[in-house]
Amino acid sequence: MRRAYLKQMIEYLDDNSVKLTFKAPYKKSVHVVGEFNNWQVSERYAMQKQNDGETFSIVINYLQPKKEYAYQFLIDKKIAIADLYTEKILDPQFDNQISSNTYPNLKKYPADNPFGGSVSVLQTSPEPYQWNIKDFTSPAKEDLIIYELLIRDFVESRKYKDIVNFIPYLKKLGINAIELLPVQEFTGNNSWGYNPTFYFAADKAYGTKDDLKYLIDKCHENGIAVILDVVFNHADKKFSYYKAYKGHKSADGEHPFFNEKATHPYSIFFDFNHESKYTQTFFDDVCHFWLNEYKIDGFRFDLTKGFTQVKSYPDVLKWSSYDASRVKLLKRMFNKIRQYNKNCYLILEHLAANDEETELADYGFLLWGHLNHQFRNLLKGKNDSISWLSHHNRGWKEANLVGYMESHDEERLVYDANQKFKDLSVSLSRARAATVIFFAYPGPKLFWQFGEFGYDISIDYNGRTGVKPIKWDYLKDPDRQALLEVYRQMIHLRKNIVAFKEGAFNEVSESLIKKININHLTLNIRIIANFSLKEVELKSNLEVGIWFDFFRETVWNVSEKNQRITLKAGEYYLFTSNKIEKFQ
Repeated sequence: MRRAYLKQMIEYLDDNSVKLTFKAPYKKSVHVVGEFNNWQVSERYAMQKQNDGETFSIVINYLQPKKEYAYQFLIDKKIAIADLYTEKILDPQFDNQISSNTYPNLKKYPADNPFGGSVSVLQTSPEPYQWNIKDFTSPAKEDLIIYELLIRDFVESRKYKDIVNFIPYLKKLGINAIELLPVQEFTGNNSWGYNPTFYFAADKAYGTKDDLKYLIDKCHENGIAVILDVVFNHADKKFSYYKAYKGHKSADGEHPFFNEKATHPYSIFFDFNHESKYTQTFFDDVCHFWLNEYKIDGFRFDLTKGFTQVKSYPDVLKWSSYDASRVKLLKRMFNKIRQYNKNCYLILEHLAANDEETELADYGFLLWGHLNHQFRNLLKGKNDSISWLSHHNRGWKEANLVGYMESHDEERLVYDANQKFKDLSVSLSRARAATVIFFAYPGPKLFWQFGEFGYDISIDYNGRTGVKPIKWDYLKDPDRQALLEVYRQMIHLRKNIVAFKEGAFNEVSESLIKKININHLTLNIRIIANFSLKEVELKSNLEVGIWFDFFRETVWNVSEKNQRITLKAGEYYLFTSNKIEKFQ
């Protein structure tokens, strides 16, 4: 099984032979140790240094077909690491916590390995996954409705394949993409995944690699794209290149993969040097692999503002300012990945100054649009602007803004509102108003799992990244069902009514009264919501004529322009010039 697109790889030559390749700049020697040689260091298993002086390779023969072998690279006869390109690792500390129900027949960590640490696994003649959907056509980027999902906290079993059981729910909700929090191998079995260690391996805590492929395949079968959240800003200490080069510098004083000291104030774990050709090649391979091997439809790059190199920033404000070298690095990555898949979604969690984000958006990136604080203020009756939810207001050429009210990184809207109101029904009703306004804005949208029925467990419950309770029983509550129905109706309007996609959009903010006008040849839409804490009477945004109240399914005969209307606190209306039936 040859993957010619990878610069270094595990290349299966036949049923009994494998070629291993490893790039190790500045290293003198690399030996392979493993179960096929009883973990002995011998010249027979010395990898040959290639003409470039930094690539090592070896062919290993006489392997048993389909048998899994554990192995490591031994660098300069003193540093043992697992192969970075392995699709499966064995961990001496955490594997015994993975049940056989989650990962059947998981190979035991080799007790006779004298070197310790993570080991990589190879297997000749592996059974290829048989894809049902080979050529999935992903939704247009401007039409994306993304459901952000953490497998650990979404389904009790914490298994890739059991997410499939909820596809009917997600499909009825109307989303057309899921964004998985990181599933590349991370330290431990209980994590958000932002502590990556092996970028080619699907984390075993959720099941086998074929289980993940099955999930992706079933999503595609149901018209749902799959976006992978990936962490290229940093790696955890179990990452093999960190272990191989810890404390090492080249002759010119540069680390081949990492910054000796992070260049920004938000450093977590160990910070990659994205100017390094080695780092660039590695992550090019990572992206190419997941696009090909797992048929994913796009990436959400975590903390891309951290790809800072030329400058060093002491504080967050200066770090967020325009950085030409950072832009250049991201454009290089964009161009490279688009060679692999021209339709791949490339989403940045960037959150930098607008001039930098404008340039990246106009280049073709999608960027996260953080509106959590603004919507939380509105729910609590504090005046705030949500105009930044519009790419037009940011001066962008295209609708490349992935707006969101909640993500995994922010406090829950309903939890926050309920700290003020102490009345769940009030908090949920105000969340419904926010939902109508949110989905009316043009461009792709994202929401965090369970936000659709008002999940109100704080982000800090059990620690920020700790396990959160799974509350499917919330759907027994009529008020939560009502919020879910607003999500469902607004998503279906966005996807199926052309005016929401192509209409002329205009927002009008009168303090805590939010009005939206959408005009199109086929349909005019008028939305009004009261986020104040009291009932108000005001001029509507309705012209003279017949208007249809979508949610209440009533008809309004408006006799004068801007006819006055009374809205209770948290009340909202969505009017259309033609009658639209609710979606069933």
